[in-house]
Formats: sequence, C-alpha cells, structure tokens
Amino acid sequence: MNLSATLILAFGMSMDAFAASIGKGASLHQPRFREALRTGLIFGVVEAITPIIGWGIGLFASQYIMEWDHWVAFSLLFILGMRMIVEGVRNRPDEVEKVKRHGFWLLVATAIATSLDAMAIGVGLAFLQVNIVHTAMAIGMATMIMATLGMMIGRFIGPLLGKRAEILGGVVLIGIGINILLEHLGYLA
Repeated sequence: MNLSATLILAFGMSMDAFAASIGKGASLHQPRFREALRTGLIFGVVEAITPIIGWGIGLFASQYIMEWDHWVAFSLLFILGMRMIVEGVRNRPDEVEKVKRHGFWLLVATAIATSLDAMAIGVGLAFLQVNIVHTAMAIGMATMIMATLGMMIGRFIGPLLGKRAEILGGVVLIGIGINILLEHLGYLA
C-alpha cells in the first residue's frame, strides 16, 4: 500500500473518533487544549492498537471476528450514548455544572467502541502485503489529530448548545453505532 492510500485509510478510520470527540468536547466546560490532546492521545493509541490486534486475529480467524465486530461496536456506542442522554435529561439546567474532564476509562471505552472498525480493517490487512506497524502508526496519528481537533471544535459548540450538549453527544455516539451496524449489514454503501 502506498503512502497516499495509507493516509486516506488513516484519516478515514479517524472519522468516528472525530465525531465522538466533538460530542465529548461539547459536553465539557470549556476544555483546554491539554484535555483535548489527552483525549486525542487516548483515541489515537487505541486506534493504533486495534488494527494490529485485527491483523493478528486475521492471520487465524478472520471470519469469526468480522461477523461480530459491528454488533460489539453498536452495543458499546449505544450504551455510552444512552448514558450521556440520560445524564443530560436527568440533570436540571440550574443544578448542572459541566465537568472539566472526562474520566480515563470512559474515554477508553468510547475509543474502543469507535475503533472496532479499525480492527476489522486490520483483519483485512492481514491478507495484503502491508507493513502493519507503519499503517497502525498512521491510523493512530491521524486519529490523535482528528480527536484533538474534534474536542476543540466541541469546545465552541458546547456553549452554543448549553445544557443540551451532553444529549447531543449521546445522540452522536448512538448515530455512529447505528451507522457502523447499517454499513456492516449492507444497508449503506
């Protein structure tokens, strides 16, 4: 795979993380660049690891993984999205104080959910003559850049949305999950 194909793949793989990070940034109280970079690093590391895992699994049992990855991604994103929606609806506008930082494990869970498609790509890459380490590094770097950018965009969208930002973030996560599911079921091209 040449450099341009690798970059297109890397940035294509980062789009789910970008959308999720916009929602994450919007639900925080004016996240600083440091928090955006932290989120980007978490998403980037997870996104770099998953194609390597998929590549390794692809060498052994690709058909089993590709049958279930979309269901796992949908379930995780649906649960995380519903959690955000419930929290956004449950809290009264006058008693809600936005947090300044998302928990590490919440970010890891979101990153895993948005990176399962990268694992499936890794399975496919096992059958091609590619350097999986270079490809995974490109995917991780692109995701880090896009997730950091998404958090900063979310910072500006959040105040415009007010208390609805967390609900919107949950809807975005559920939408990403539905999109992954529909793509794998063949309803979207």
